[in-house]
Amino acid sequence: MKKNIGLLFFVLPSMLSANEWSGNIAIEQKLFSNDPLLSSQYSQYSSIAIQPEWVHEWDGGNQIFSFVPFARWDQRDDERTHVDIRELSWLKVFAESELRVGVRKVFWGVSESQHLVDIINQTDLVESTDGEEKLGQPMINYALINDWGTVDLFVLPYFRERTFAGNDGRLRTIPRVDASNPEYESSDKETHTDYAARWSHSLGVWDIGLSYFDGTSRDPDFKLGLDANGDDVLLPVYYQMQQTGIDFQATLDAWLWKVEAINRRINNITYNATTAGFEYTFYGVLDSASDIGLVMEYLYDDRNDSATTPFEDDLMMGIRWTNNDENDTSLLFGIIADRDDSSRLYSIEASRRIGQNWNLNLEARVFKKLTDVTSPLYSLREDDFLQLELSYYF
Repeated sequence: MKKNIGLLFFVLPSMLSANEWSGNIAIEQKLFSNDPLLSSQYSQYSSIAIQPEWVHEWDGGNQIFSFVPFARWDQRDDERTHVDIRELSWLKVFAESELRVGVRKVFWGVSESQHLVDIINQTDLVESTDGEEKLGQPMINYALINDWGTVDLFVLPYFRERTFAGNDGRLRTIPRVDASNPEYESSDKETHTDYAARWSHSLGVWDIGLSYFDGTSRDPDFKLGLDANGDDVLLPVYYQMQQTGIDFQATLDAWLWKVEAINRRINNITYNATTAGFEYTFYGVLDSASDIGLVMEYLYDDRNDSATTPFEDDLMMGIRWTNNDENDTSLLFGIIADRDDSSRLYSIEASRRIGQNWNLNLEARVFKKLTDVTSPLYSLREDDFLQLELSYYF
């Protein structure tokens, strides 16, 4: 079994006053409606995942040790069969500050369609192609907490390489990415030390964040190469980069306004990217407990056709339904439409709790009119899928 394990950090507290186990086990079934483009691929994939969580608290709750491992076994794709440490960290709470050391996941951002400012953790692409799943990141994080806001300072001593689907997997590039032979701009490679900082604050209806990152880019470029068998592959290249970001959100009655914007310098190129939009919620529709939200966002990258992202001039529109019932039933339907051509990405995400310990999730993606051979999504043109996941929480 392939293992993708972050830097281990162990803390033995002198006195434990709380000890709690929790977590979940999930069975996943992914079905593809179209025949695969490659003979090595399949029309259905099954997998099992487990993510337990162990938390110790002591010193009156001022010290906390957390351990969250993750493992998945996939029926078809050897690269998706992997192990990771999502969290293995120690937290010390002071009067006006906090210190965290170990492996953690940190999220920045407010938008629905993509998270431009979210830069600390590497994407676990074999788990999900939407960029929502992340690998654990080794770090030292010191937070200063004051009335004028919170300042988070990060030292990131080890780099995590992005995961990619294997030869038998679907939702992958053609040719495949050979993640075993990455290249780095820095001679330190994965041991290069990165630095980041973020100031965040709430001012009335406004939630604001300003961030800076200097280190190895989490988004690799690619170059064409050959694997050990002489087959064409894409080799990931990780450049050094500097990124300044801003994210803010305003809550005005039923309106939720969101903006994420970055300025990034990488490989001697400086560019800007923005995601901006809103969500308007109709509460208690037709005198029921249900809420319906209308979501719209604009995705922009000023590199235009030379952008490495498919979302350089796109419009995202969605409808969110929340039933507000005891089973937490919800559904999100979205469309991302390219304004330069007729390509479309349709998505559905739905969730419902079953009893006290079970949860059923549904996810679907449909790719339409992907005719541009230069698009990063072109290899997925036959990969429409429906995914069902049944999870047991303990």
